[in-house]
Amino acid sequence: MTPEQYCQHKAAGSGSSFYYAFLFLPAERRRAITALYAFCREVDDVVDECSDPQLAATKLAWWRTEIARLYEGRPEHPVMRALAPAIGPFDIRAERLNEIIDGMEMDLTQTRYLDYAALERYCYHVAGVVGIVAAGIFGYRDARTLEYARLLGIAFQLTNIIRDVGEDARKNRIYLPMDELRAHHVPAADILAGRETPEFKALMRMQAARARESYARAHAALPAVDRRTQRAGLIMAAIYRALLEEIERDGFRVLSQRTSLTPLRKFWIACRTWLAT
Repeated sequence: MTPEQYCQHKAAGSGSSFYYAFLFLPAERRRAITALYAFCREVDDVVDECSDPQLAATKLAWWRTEIARLYEGRPEHPVMRALAPAIGPFDIRAERLNEIIDGMEMDLTQTRYLDYAALERYCYHVAGVVGIVAAGIFGYRDARTLEYARLLGIAFQLTNIIRDVGEDARKNRIYLPMDELRAHHVPAADILAGRETPEFKALMRMQAARARESYARAHAALPAVDRRTQRAGLIMAAIYRALLEEIERDGFRVLSQRTSLTPLRKFWIACRTWLAT
């Protein structure tokens, strides 16, 4: 299996909405974004699949070493070997890859967030930075597009947090800000126990409103000159907004189930968005 095939398998096997946006890109950009996505999956899997935080930290430290090797021209892992041809043409910087790992390390030491400012910092590291790197791969002429990409990445992560409340609670993680739980009279114990109270539903409506506002801010920040080159990001946004709407229609039953869109629906949204942009 070549490094490119490894990354393709990693991306397709995850079932992620991002995969459907990649399908429409020119080959060189598609290979680069697929390698970036595979890198994000690899470091995220370290946290999700390793029950020993110390061992996970050691593995993430190895990935930092591998980033250094990438920029020295001697990467070892197939993901980094696939990413190597893209770092120059698409301005993929070592510090940004390390910022992504910073976010993964936060998951090793933090299971609660006191307020939205703290949560937004986490979202920036695990998703906003990814958006910035992805925007460089897609191509842009106006530097303001990087702010659009940062905002869009945060909107994606907010949607993920809403979708995964129950799944995260079963890992003793609550990403919803603690001050907002208190304001809505939702004890953390209710979330950990899976109790879907009216107060919890009101809290989730607030989270959904914030996510929608984040999408709106991102779209407003996208310069017209870069709209076509950023179509892959707009496809992802359309799929994620459809997911958010589905969760809302289902009454925010996120403590007991994980809502998802079918592959056919994702592909249809991707085609429609590509043609309309």
